[in-house]
Amino acid sequence: MKIDRLVAIMNYLLRHGKTSAQRLAEEFEVSPRTIARDMESLGQAGIPIQSAFGADGGYSIVDTCVIDKKIMNREDFNHIITGLYALLSVYRDEGVVQTMDKVGSLYGNKDCPVQLDFSVANEKHEINERVRILENAIREQRKVSFWYTNNENETRQLQVEPVRLEFKWYYWYLTAYYSGHQDYCMFKLVRMEGVVVLDEKNAVDHTLQEIVIQDRRDVITVRLRGNAKIKSKCREYLNGEIIREYENGDFEYCFSVPENEIYWYGVILSFGNNVTILEPRSAISRILAICDEVKKIYERYGDLNEHL
Repeated sequence: MKIDRLVAIMNYLLRHGKTSAQRLAEEFEVSPRTIARDMESLGQAGIPIQSAFGADGGYSIVDTCVIDKKIMNREDFNHIITGLYALLSVYRDEGVVQTMDKVGSLYGNKDCPVQLDFSVANEKHEINERVRILENAIREQRKVSFWYTNNENETRQLQVEPVRLEFKWYYWYLTAYYSGHQDYCMFKLVRMEGVVVLDEKNAVDHTLQEIVIQDRRDVITVRLRGNAKIKSKCREYLNGEIIREYENGDFEYCFSVPENEIYWYGVILSFGNNVTILEPRSAISRILAICDEVKKIYERYGDLNEHL
């Protein structure tokens, strides 16, 4: 509908500032001529549209323009409040609390049908403190130093240029430029120690839109066979799909994971003799090796008890 496009164009201009007619046409999948007519419609509706010609030309909305809350309905505000609740569950910041109060005062926030709670990541005070320190470093464009432990349990001190903080996979991550790799990398905050903001400014003015993170982890696809009693647990804890089911209730399950991550491996071990890994061979060998080591430890423990 045209009215939906007009509201979307207005919000786009408020967010991005001056934008060319061609860029707006590409964004909303219409012709530049249609965009010109839309600008006329917005102007007739009282929206203060400015237009500039030339190589640096485009459309914009005057800086003094303020959105009337009537443009957004109750469902729109519920979506915003839900997002703010989720942010507060992992990021206890006074600014977010104040934003919640401002938005909530417009429509109220007692009837949101959806609530997202990620507070499992908010259990450790030191993580919140690291988020605060790194956020300030990003705003000030200053380098940071910290000790970092990688997947191979190797710990070393790193110096990076912080770019952004991200919350994903139930953990906080720092995206930063690391000169050691001459590339952008992601660092899990829970693996950091001794975070210090340095006086040295970033050497590069990082443009977020141009940052692409190359996943350096080796991802493997695991196929296993389990019995019926762990089917629901596989669906709950392992992000994959059932690819085959047997008459006796057994099933085959397939999922892809970083090879050196611990979580999925621990889940499979917790299933005990209710599951058998079918492939890859490297995962089977890993299971056999750790089980053999555990068996030896308990055998030695039993021998010690006999001599007590």
